[in-house]
Parts: sequence; C-alpha cells; structure tokens
Amino acid sequence: MSPSRSPINRHGSHQIPLPSTPSVSEKPISTSGSPIFRREFSGFCSRAIPSSKNPCQFHQNPSILTPFQYFCTEAAVQHSTADGLTVEGIVTSNWPILDETESDWKSHAAAIAQSIHLIKKRLKWKKLVVRLDLLSMQLNKPDIWDDPVHAGKISREHGSLMGKMKAVRAFERELLEHIDMINLAREENDPEMESESLKALLRMRRNSKEKELQAMLSGEQDSCSCYIEVQAGAGGTESMDWAAMVMQMYKMWAQRRGYKVTVVDEMSGEIAGIKRATIKVDGEYAFGYAKAEVGVHRLVRISPFDSNKRRHTSFAAVAVIPISGDGSTHVQISDSDLRIERFRAGGAGGQHVNTTESAVRIVHIPTGISATCQNERSQHQNKASAMAVLQSRVDQLEMARQAQMNAQHTQSLTDITWGSQIRSYVLHPYRMVKDLRTSYEVSDPDSVLEGDLDGFILSYLSASLDKDEDGR
Repeated sequence: MSPSRSPINRHGSHQIPLPSTPSVSEKPISTSGSPIFRREFSGFCSRAIPSSKNPCQFHQNPSILTPFQYFCTEAAVQHSTADGLTVEGIVTSNWPILDETESDWKSHAAAIAQSIHLIKKRLKWKKLVVRLDLLSMQLNKPDIWDDPVHAGKISREHGSLMGKMKAVRAFERELLEHIDMINLAREENDPEMESESLKALLRMRRNSKEKELQAMLSGEQDSCSCYIEVQAGAGGTESMDWAAMVMQMYKMWAQRRGYKVTVVDEMSGEIAGIKRATIKVDGEYAFGYAKAEVGVHRLVRISPFDSNKRRHTSFAAVAVIPISGDGSTHVQISDSDLRIERFRAGGAGGQHVNTTESAVRIVHIPTGISATCQNERSQHQNKASAMAVLQSRVDQLEMARQAQMNAQHTQSLTDITWGSQIRSYVLHPYRMVKDLRTSYEVSDPDSVLEGDLDGFILSYLSASLDKDEDGR
C-alpha cells in the first residue's frame, strides 16, 4: 500500500500496515553502472512480528506501524548479502587485513567491517536502539505536543539518534552490495565490474577512519559550540605570557577547523600576556574536540623576561564549557539572584570603548559564579555576552552537582601548579610536547603552538573511550 493511500488514524498520522509474510524477489539494481542482484522485501521491513528480543516493541496495534516505529524497526533489521553474509559474520570470520595497496577485496571488506563494529561499540548501539524506541513511543503519544518545548527536545534527540543509526546502516548496505557485485562479477567473468567494486571498497576503507572519529563524539553535548577559558597560574609575568600563548594556540586551532572565534573577555597582565581570557568557539563538535584540553598546561623555557637567561616553568589552566545547541537551560536564573556591575573597559578597543562604562560583570549571588565581557562596543552587547557565559557556567555546575557527568569539563582553576598538569611543553633544554594522560608526544613544539592539536585530541578521546569500555 503506498503511503499516499494508507489509512489515517485518529491522531491524524498515517498507519503503515505490516505484511504478515514478506515476499522476496530478486531485482537488478545498478551500482557504478553495473547490474547486480539484491534481495528486496515487499512492505517496509522483514521483521514484521514483534518479539521479546526485538527492542522495537509495538505498544499499540501490533498489526500496524506508525512512522516513528517503522524507522526504529527498519534500523534494527540485519542486512546481508545474497548468500546471507552479514557484517558481524565478516568480523567473526577473521579475514586477514592487509595493507591498502594489496588488491584483496576480502582484506578491504574485513577492515571496513571492523570499523563498523568499532563505530557501533562507540555509539553504544544496543542502548541507542532502546533509547530510540523509547523516544519513538513518546513521539507517538497523542498529547506530546501539548508541551511544545519538551516535544521539541524529544524530537531533536530522536532525529539525531536516527541520523546516526541510518548513516551506519547505509554504510553496512554499501559494503554488502559491493561484495554482492564482486561475487556476481566473478560468476559472469567480468573483470571490469570487479575492479570497480574493488576501488569502491578501498574508498570505503579510507572513509571509515573519518566515520570512526565521528563516532567518538557521540556524547549529549559533543556537537555543541563552546567557551574556552584560559587562566594564568603560578609564575607571575612568565605564566601570564604563557597563558596568552595558550589562548593564541586555541584560536589558531579553531580557525584551522573552520570554527568562528569570538573574544568574550580578556584581562591583560601588568607587563605582558593575560591574567585570564574567554573565547567563544562556534562550530559543529567544537565542544566534543575541545573538552580534551581541560586541565593545566606546563611550559619549560628560557625566560624572555629574565636578563640572566635562566630556565623557568610556567603554568596555565584551561576550562571548556559547552553551549547548549537547542538553547535549553538546566537552571532558570532569576534577576533577583544577579548583581550587575558596570565599569570602564580596559585595554585596546578604541576611544569610545575606553571612555564609557560599557564593560559588564554579572555575579550569580547564590553560587558566586561571575562572568565578564568588555570587548563589545555597547553595554547591551556586553551584558548579553556575559549573561550567556554565566548561564553556561551555572548550568555546568548544576549538572556536575546532580550527576557529576561533566565535572571534568569544569575542574577548578585555582590549583594551577606542579603536579596538576595534563601536558608539558618543553622548549629547553630539548624540544618536545608530551601529554601526560596518554603519553602521546611530538618533537615539534612550534607546530603545536600554532594550533596543530588534533593528534593530542584524538589520542585523548580514543584513550577515554577505551577506559569507559574497560569499566563497563
């Protein structure tokens, strides 16, 4: 039955009938211009009857599927080749994985299957399916839109999870279709068709690394933009200069990734550098990547401020705070809980900025959390920016208090000294940058200070995932 002619239920949505016994037909399809055969099921999915093993249970009429239930069920179907080979079957077969230069389709297929297996593991696939089913049931409630804010949040999460699941399923199907094509090409003695599919598998194998990376960033707030805060630690002028170098490093890193960078607040040091500064980094997955940088960063160098050219050690602390992508907040801040202070902006900014009280500091009295902005030309803009930072900080504090889910992203910036660093940047007597959490290191500090941080970030994210998996 076509969707345009499907019956309408009492809630106004289409009901999709389930075939009691799906029929199977062999139809030619085209991939890269060559025909292959693939099993096609009439109806919408092959798993028509719900069971206790199926996470997508039908809690309404079991003979019909609503659209949300259909998507969930379709995602749970296990795809296979014409001869029944599945991705899980490829993984358990332990086909040898050779170098990419080797023209061995089984090697490419095994590497891709291993990537899919890793992606599912990182996405916590079984929990994702269960969560998606729960969201689907909520969206099918007749009164869901009585609360538009809640419904919108549920709908966005459902869409995000469904997008991730459909992307993995599409990657699976593409792999299995190319395997079908290779088998058919060999049966028909068609080397050109086989060569095309082999090249396609090689492209998939290379693309799978990027998909593995995307799967690392599957946290609730990983896709959000963020604030990056840098504060000078022990070391006086040395550390203030180092804090400015760290902030510049993050600006360059963000620009490399195509993110938009806005300076929210900056307090300059008396002689050089900064005492503290906050930037806003706008872009997809900015928080997911930047959260790897939270902690104390240590620099060892010959001091440019020491006339005796002695070696000095400096510290700077970094905090990263997510900005909720849907604009929702965990804590409603009352105006009566705020103390707003206005003062004259300092530093560069032009004659108008420095001669009017355009800078704003907002203090949340119950928690003592404050936020300052002085980089905009108008007091109104500074107040809006400071309030956005304050809201994010208060939300993060509340989340940490409730479940300690994000405590590592808001660690204290008060103990910025020996023994608390996550990374060491050594410019003398040798040159090296080493992450003390993962032992990842490079011998070119200049490239790191110019924003080449992805190696450190990916190493930390991988180690964190492995730790989480070992702990379960």
